[in-house]
Amino acid sequence: MDQTKKIYFASDVHLGAAALKHSRERELIFVSWLHQVKKDAAIIFLLGDIFDFWFEYRKVAPQGFVRVLGAIAEICDSGIPVHFFTGNHDVWVFDYLPRETGMIIHHEPFETVLFGKKFFLAHGDDLGKTDKKYQLLTKLFHNKFAQWAFAKIHPDLSFRLAFSWSKSSRLGRGIDGPGFLGEEREHQLIFAKKKLEKEHFDYFVVGHRHIALNYQLNERSKIIILGDWFKVCTYGVWDGSEFKLEQIINETLTKSK
Repeated sequence: MDQTKKIYFASDVHLGAAALKHSRERELIFVSWLHQVKKDAAIIFLLGDIFDFWFEYRKVAPQGFVRVLGAIAEICDSGIPVHFFTGNHDVWVFDYLPRETGMIIHHEPFETVLFGKKFFLAHGDDLGKTDKKYQLLTKLFHNKFAQWAFAKIHPDLSFRLAFSWSKSSRLGRGIDGPGFLGEEREHQLIFAKKKLEKEHFDYFVVGHRHIALNYQLNERSKIIILGDWFKVCTYGVWDGSEFKLEQIINETLTKSK
């Protein structure tokens, strides 16, 4: 891997979210970011909830996002790997996206070495979670029979149901959620600390929480929570010596809710 280049990380763009304003502007800014980072990117990691909802029927895929998918396909065609992690909003990615764009799809956390440092990468919605209702819902979303049954609903109805659910979610109610809860209450930090008891990682990089955090877990390990693209407007950059959270300064993004 060319160490003169950089590795980029983004999550929680929530493209197409009915609960957020300025969806087209946010999409264009994300596309602009993709075109910008491809100039010096070794790899791009998209760590979940890039889409607010995604479901692939056998012969039908969601409308929209043409510019995003085209930009990603162009990047993959140029030889830059793009890794896409399914989040809790875009969990139903199957074979269409990797076939059409060339992205590498991850449905589970991914452990890898980047520029000599060991990384644990995940969307992070279920890391360290003890909420039984959430665990049950996650199992339902990953259940093959449930996916088959949902696919039998006409796309017009299924997408209407999905966007209605999104509007009733925390995002739709305009609730930002709590800020940093502290090391003893953040599920992702609790998970990382337990993981470190058995195995060393230099960096844990996750999304989901919609907070931007670069946190020292111990002398050798950090956890990075990537933020989002409508409230804190941040993404991650790893250059082999330092991991930074960079902010996108754009008035449209910060007024998206």
